[in-house]
Amino acid sequence: MHAKDILIDGYGRIREEVHAVVDGLGAEELNARPSPAANSVAWLIWHLTRVQDDHIADAFGLEQRWLTGDWPDRFALGLPRHDTGYGHGPAKVAKVRVSDGALLTGYYDAVHAQTLGALGDLAAKDLDEVVDTRWDPPVTLGVRLVSVLSDDLQHAGQAAYVRGLVRSAAA
Repeated sequence: MHAKDILIDGYGRIREEVHAVVDGLGAEELNARPSPAANSVAWLIWHLTRVQDDHIADAFGLEQRWLTGDWPDRFALGLPRHDTGYGHGPAKVAKVRVSDGALLTGYYDAVHAQTLGALGDLAAKDLDEVVDTRWDPPVTLGVRLVSVLSDDLQHAGQAAYVRGLVRSAAA
């Protein structure tokens, strides 16, 4: 198995988890926060998607789906267009509200398609290319891809946990 095939499988698992978490939740459940300082399912899925969109686009020299599509208008969050959710406190988390899970999965699927396109053209030697010199040591494409994969799976797991809390509180 080639490294790109492993990455494609890993990113496919993020998509599976995103859809599983969002499936069947109404607006109230998507936006519910277990406490005022906690994240909602909507925020967690939006954030993991924004991070993947931002980081993959940057690493491959692509345009973010968020910025080239009508996603900011459709989400209407009242946040800066380039905001990815990094460093959000409770007030900004509260701004990320959706009326329908299809908005979250639709945006995720657009980002996922771009990610798969980029990964599909990947050669093993590309993984050693430095894509971010702001760190010491500089970040290679391989490290960035695994970092995004790890971060997104953690947030998907957190969203699944919040889903469980919200569903059990309603029962």
